[in-house]
Amino acid sequence: MTKLRKQRRKKKFNHNVNRKRLRNKIFKEGNIGCKEVKLEYDRKKSLKTNLQEMGLAYDPNQSIKIPHSKSEMKKIMSTNNDWVEDSTEEPITLSKAHVAKSLEDDAKAPREKKFRLPNSQIEWVTYLIEKYGNDYKAMERDKKNYNQETWKQIRQKIKRFMNIPEQYSEFLKKSNIHLEVDNNVSDDEI
Repeated sequence: MTKLRKQRRKKKFNHNVNRKRLRNKIFKEGNIGCKEVKLEYDRKKSLKTNLQEMGLAYDPNQSIKIPHSKSEMKKIMSTNNDWVEDSTEEPITLSKAHVAKSLEDDAKAPREKKFRLPNSQIEWVTYLIEKYGNDYKAMERDKKNYNQETWKQIRQKIKRFMNIPEQYSEFLKKSNIHLEVDNNVSDDEI
């Protein structure tokens, strides 16, 4: 009797489900973020064949195989007994190989560094520079050094701040202080 009850339950119409939207959601192929792949993607073919034609890997475990001890033993056995396993792999045709080449070139292209320090750290570093200049030992003993950073850590933060031209040039415009950080500073000099 329970089987009939389950079948009846499946036949009930659910009024709060939009069937059209549900069907579209199930059959939706998804958005392709990469413009090179999006231009060459053929909707009539499967994802796997599309990627193979472009020279891209669908399954990284299949494309870059990790040798196992069992497979190594098969190779040894095949060389001794002249037994060769039949390979059923199809030859891959790369009709859209330019896609992989353009992705590779894009990955190798130099990127613009967009590293910036947070505003709280900039305020703290500029406060130390304006108050103490090059005296890192005095910066270490400052009352605002809440994290109890050493003079070398403070010097490193100041160097990092000076290597970001956008933020450092803005600081130089606001104040007339020009600071040069020595890389070869010893404990005795400070």
